[in-house]
Amino acid sequence: MAQINTCLKRTFTIFNIFFAIVGGVIIALALLCQILTNVEGRENLEGRTSSLVGLYLFGAITMMVAILGAYGAHKESKASLVVFLVCMIIGTLLMLRAGIPTAIARPQIEGILEQKVQEFLPLDESQPDVQNMANSLQTAMHCCGLFSYRDWRKNIPESCSCNPEEEVGQCRNVEYRNFIFQTKSVYAKPCFPILMHYILLFADILLGIVFTLAILALLGLVLSSIMIHQLRYPSRPTVLLSVPAIFTPVPPKYQELHNPPAY
Repeated sequence: MAQINTCLKRTFTIFNIFFAIVGGVIIALALLCQILTNVEGRENLEGRTSSLVGLYLFGAITMMVAILGAYGAHKESKASLVVFLVCMIIGTLLMLRAGIPTAIARPQIEGILEQKVQEFLPLDESQPDVQNMANSLQTAMHCCGLFSYRDWRKNIPESCSCNPEEEVGQCRNVEYRNFIFQTKSVYAKPCFPILMHYILLFADILLGIVFTLAILALLGLVLSSIMIHQLRYPSRPTVLLSVPAIFTPVPPKYQELHNPPAY
């Protein structure tokens, strides 16, 4: 005989399906980040590999926990639901621990990265891996220099070259003196603002996922607690699902007496 309310079981199953979809989205996001950052010179970016592995692992754990919860509800397994409840408690605390400081620090991301990138200037004297990364950015994003084409001083690379006939409105002519005065058509936009746009977009998406998971974990905590309560006390009504009776019929204090007719 089923001990868990059927409506609650269906709600919990739908919740876990959505929870598993969120885990799949996290894995897809990690795969997209890996594809977008898999260009020459970016392999040495600090923390890239560990961040991608963390996203893959986090998405896989989210899907496994969702499957565990769905299994526990379907089989009415108390042990599975208890493990799911513990995971929800840990998940809620971790999401809040990661999301709140990140949301507070988000307005400072651009300033911190700008200060870090300034250390690479001038680009023509930077390390070869930094130059390779800059050239890859310039080719992919159609930009020149991190903050300006002047970041390369007199050695503007070919990755900055722009064809005015093919890319109308994206080029500018610059003059610089090497041995003689030279004029070169380069991309007008610097790379750092474009790069920051994608970094902040990624940060916003990540924050959205973190707080969505925190809300889902809190909801899963409540639902699994109710189901465990029903399994532990099958004959006792669940307080959270019972509607208190505000108005109860009260028998009248007085009843009218009718004397039988006399014959």
